[in-house]
Amino acid sequence: MNGQLTNSSSNTGFHILAFLTSENGRFLLLAVILLVYLIILIGNVLILTLVCLVPQLHTSMYFFLSNLSVLDNLYVSTTLPKLLYITNTGIKDVDNFFCDLKALITVSSSDTYFLRAFILVDGSCIGAIPMLLILTSYACIISTILKIKSSVGRKKTFSSCTSHIIIVVVYYGSALCLYMQYSLQQDKVFAVMFVTLVPMLNPILYSLRNKDIIRAIQRTVSGMRTMPVA
Repeated sequence: MNGQLTNSSSNTGFHILAFLTSENGRFLLLAVILLVYLIILIGNVLILTLVCLVPQLHTSMYFFLSNLSVLDNLYVSTTLPKLLYITNTGIKDVDNFFCDLKALITVSSSDTYFLRAFILVDGSCIGAIPMLLILTSYACIISTILKIKSSVGRKKTFSSCTSHIIIVVVYYGSALCLYMQYSLQQDKVFAVMFVTLVPMLNPILYSLRNKDIIRAIQRTVSGMRTMPVA
């Protein structure tokens, strides 16, 4: 029997959807996201520049902070520019601004029960448990700080500890809220917090509040002012 076999396939795809807002709301969102993105880039580039230029900052701690700045800039640059583009053009389909697993699950035509259950178990194991352990360790640290007799030393140590706790709570809290509940609109809010807040707070809390960094900025600015004009 003669017959003709044809191999036909349908190309299916998707586009990423950002926030559904009015035209004015979209412009405001675009401005806020652009401002946050610039703050993150400028803050981290400033830290990198100071660590490279100032010899007093050539220590292991600032080497670590420099790596953190590089990672933060690379991290936000993979998501925020895409969000800026989508917000400006209004592309639609997947209800998020990057290919997040939960957003893809909502458009899947197959059974996603076990995948959703895995997300909950995974979030508990690598999210909730580490967060509780970290907060427990900080509770022990705070109890030790309260025993310090010097009020100046107690205030300084508690200030540093509070900054670290803020980063931990924002990072793990936004991640857990993102993956442990199933509201698409809340998902996008928590996704923005997860992507932007920690990279924006890292240079502020870990570096720009540091006296060594502040002195380095002052010395660099003073040196630029005293440079002879060609």
